[in-house]
Amino acid sequence: MKESAEAPPERDLYALLHLSPEASDEEIRRAYRQWAQIYHPDKYQDLQMKDIATENFQRIRDAYGILSDEYKRQIYDIYGMEGLNSGLELGPKLNRPEEIKEELERLRRRKEEEKAFAYSRPAGSIFAHLSVPQYLDGGGILRGMAMSSEVQSHLSKNNTIAIGGNLAVTGNSGTGGATALLRHQLSSVSSIEFMATAGLRAVVGLQTTRHLSRHSTATTGFTVSLKDGSVNLSNAWTRQLSETSVGNIQLVLGTESNISVGWQKKDEKNSAAGELKFGTSSIGASAHYTRHFSKKSHGRLAGRIGSTAMELEIGGGRRISEFSTVRILYSIGIQGISWKFELHRAGQKLIIPIMLFTELNARIAAGAFLIPSSLYFLIKNFVAKPYYLRRERTKELERMEKSSVQVREARQAAEKAQKLLQNVSNRKRNKQLENGGLVITRAVYGNRKAIKRVGEDRETEDEMASQVLDVTLPLNFLVSDSGQLKLHEGIKKSGIMGFCDPCPGEPKQLLVEYTFGGQNFKVVVDDYEELLIPPQEAHRI
Repeated sequence: MKESAEAPPERDLYALLHLSPEASDEEIRRAYRQWAQIYHPDKYQDLQMKDIATENFQRIRDAYGILSDEYKRQIYDIYGMEGLNSGLELGPKLNRPEEIKEELERLRRRKEEEKAFAYSRPAGSIFAHLSVPQYLDGGGILRGMAMSSEVQSHLSKNNTIAIGGNLAVTGNSGTGGATALLRHQLSSVSSIEFMATAGLRAVVGLQTTRHLSRHSTATTGFTVSLKDGSVNLSNAWTRQLSETSVGNIQLVLGTESNISVGWQKKDEKNSAAGELKFGTSSIGASAHYTRHFSKKSHGRLAGRIGSTAMELEIGGGRRISEFSTVRILYSIGIQGISWKFELHRAGQKLIIPIMLFTELNARIAAGAFLIPSSLYFLIKNFVAKPYYLRRERTKELERMEKSSVQVREARQAAEKAQKLLQNVSNRKRNKQLENGGLVITRAVYGNRKAIKRVGEDRETEDEMASQVLDVTLPLNFLVSDSGQLKLHEGIKKSGIMGFCDPCPGEPKQLLVEYTFGGQNFKVVVDDYEELLIPPQEAHRI
């Protein structure tokens, strides 16, 4: 079980100085002076102890430098160390955290925009249509091929240019073309596009888009053919029907007039879309449904029916890396039976349809579906899955090794910090013993499961030792002269001086056993939970 995503933000600087997030300036100064007395390098003659003191004193100075500065503290409270280290310049003095947050967000968005403008986004596809019947009849297996590519680039904050081209070859004939598009953002709710194409279909056009409301968008455009002067007009309206669904209507008037009504729905597990289209030269309907079985695999069902097509398509795909997905589809329709293989990587696509049979036959259709499906599941279960499991195990071992090195270094740093606390901690403990006050007899911090098993038996304790850290000494140091111990709510305990995180990513607890007035007590608190002693009745053993 990993730490909850709802956990409060880590405030290590407050933990380091043992302060509440609401601490006053005077409390911050007082805490700094207290810690400086313990860790100032000039207090130690031994070179090893001086080095340890220097390292920890620098941590205390850095924490004080941030928390004692009004503006740095406000940034830290909102964004943590990431905000302070981001290099963002706030410009004018801002008084309220809300103003600082707004300014940081604005500057961060500007940085992201500048980063986006710094590079172009290429996209392209290769389409290779193969035909088995054509090959068996003595022709070549390649029935046709098409390629297209596009590069988008930001010219400025409000201007984007896209340049693309396409080439298609079928048999002994081919076509090609080039396209250029300039998009200008008129305002936060409207934009305009200028488009021109050259080739067999040479046209120029203009399109405007405007957000009519929070949920509605309208697009209007026209194109003029440079070949025959014909004009096409188009209007489209898009409406957000719900949080996960969108509807749209499009009307085109021109050489091929048509009207289409569409709908799309998408959530975490499912996506679906459908369209009805009525035109002067054709009429038809299409729909598709995709089900995501996991973050890596999905299934797809699609169909088309109309005056020029009737086809059913079924298949699925799997993500093979962070940017790559493969998909295999089986289709049956009036044109015949075919397979389709697709590879998607970032903005690039490779699509290979393979026509198997031009005639419909129940046996052939069933075989064409079952054979590749069976082959897919065999490869998945006996080749691909074992390979990925081995790879994931290797990665996990590497992560564990890296984490163990970090934990080992953190433990060493915590032990060094505890060394300098030892004399004062022991003196405080002895004073509390004399007065019958608060004495921490045992305290361990770490993995929640390990904390629950502490004390069950010696073998179990030895086994779980790597998951917990003994913090008896630093907690005795934090006991006040009046015999009180308080760990503030909302602050991760691993940031306390002399503590560390012995199990990164795992939920943690702190177990404290103590005596007060000659009686024994025990308490367990969560990582961000407040701990307040003198004892309550619930702590009594």
